[in-house]
Amino acid sequence: MQTISPSTATLIEAHPALIQLETNIRTEATIDAGFLASIRANGVLTPVLGHRNEDGTVTVRAGQRRVLAAREAGIETIPVYLVDGQGDDADRKIQQLVENEHRDSMTDADKVATYKALELDGLSVTAIAKRAGVKRTEVKTSIAVADNDTAVAAITAHALTLDQAAVLMEFDGDDEIVRMLIEVANTAPEHFAYNVQRARDDRAREAHRQETVDALTAKGISILNSRPSYYDKTPVAVRDYATADGEKITEDTLTGLDGASAYVQVYASGSADITLYIEDPKAHGFKKRSSDGQARVPMTDEQKTERKTLIENNKAWQAAETVRHEWLTTFLSRKTLPKNAVAVVAELLTSAYRQVSDTLGHGNHLAAQLMSIENAAGDYGINRFEGYLIAHPNKAAHVNLAVVIGGMEASADRTAWRSPRVATARYLQIIADWGYALSPVEKIAAMIQDDEPEG
Repeated sequence: MQTISPSTATLIEAHPALIQLETNIRTEATIDAGFLASIRANGVLTPVLGHRNEDGTVTVRAGQRRVLAAREAGIETIPVYLVDGQGDDADRKIQQLVENEHRDSMTDADKVATYKALELDGLSVTAIAKRAGVKRTEVKTSIAVADNDTAVAAITAHALTLDQAAVLMEFDGDDEIVRMLIEVANTAPEHFAYNVQRARDDRAREAHRQETVDALTAKGISILNSRPSYYDKTPVAVRDYATADGEKITEDTLTGLDGASAYVQVYASGSADITLYIEDPKAHGFKKRSSDGQARVPMTDEQKTERKTLIENNKAWQAAETVRHEWLTTFLSRKTLPKNAVAVVAELLTSAYRQVSDTLGHGNHLAAQLMSIENAAGDYGINRFEGYLIAHPNKAAHVNLAVVIGGMEASADRTAWRSPRVATARYLQIIADWGYALSPVEKIAAMIQDDEPEG
């Protein structure tokens, strides 16, 4: 094995255009925009490894990306660490291998701390991004994370990614949600986005519930923490009563009355259901409504469990649908589609033609939204893809797939998990094969057995 002796090595500056590149084990040297921007802003900071040929030409063994980027950036000179004797071809391959293999990237926590330190040094977000060769949003998000105790603790103590830590800032102050999301990030990161959406939906529903509660309280109606049991004598539901004049009893009817109360429940859709009660209906002149003589039968424990599962899974489906649509939007923005995309389009067009065709007459607005087409929103029936293929002729395969996916998504409502359908199940299995992480409720719709607890 050829070794390099420091005593025979020299450090020189050489013009990148005059440097030759030795055969490299890396089959493709990718020069991304960030790396090029960094070289353009800072030059080549780490010397490349090379030697001189008999004619004096400098040949570089390790550092071809730096040389290529320097050429493209128009850098005048780069540092080259010249050594005598490079050994045989096996030595070349080994040196190129270990030079690339034994590297350890900075953690997101290290980057966050560094960007914050640079800001304290007086550099703006734009200046940091330009000099570091990274996106401005990355620097801005990192500094925001560094300024938030919850987020910075998550990224340093629990090894969350920058994006995950940034999301936690939304829930700063809600320790229970923060703990749950940290656990998911570390144990089941593929379900992180789903659990974030569940938390967002739950928070939105709670905000709507609180708004409803505040409005009822302002009318002097007290709020019940639980729905009265069938066996409770009081309070009684006012739906079974009417006013002395035979009118329906409403919130306004109960305003200011003693013994008026309400139980508020917000469904998965976000709508609030208000059940009004009164302690002593006779004291206020309320009369019992005429009934059909049918006796009310209380729910069994099994029915209660089924209803609880129904409510929870409806909430879960709503959150999963949001995450799934976001994933599909990113998926359809990729330059290349999976190799079996054409076969999938053909399969779903034939096996699930009803689901796909139902949306075509309405212009398939969901497909256009997933493709991020500007005129995606609008009246039903308009051609949302008009002009798109003319401007993007290479996107024909993407449009075909988007139209099929749009149809499948439009038909995949909450009944997909309650009564799994073969076509929907097959569709969900396909996108799972493409990298989408199915949530537990989606696995039910996909007819996939999952004995693991929800994470």
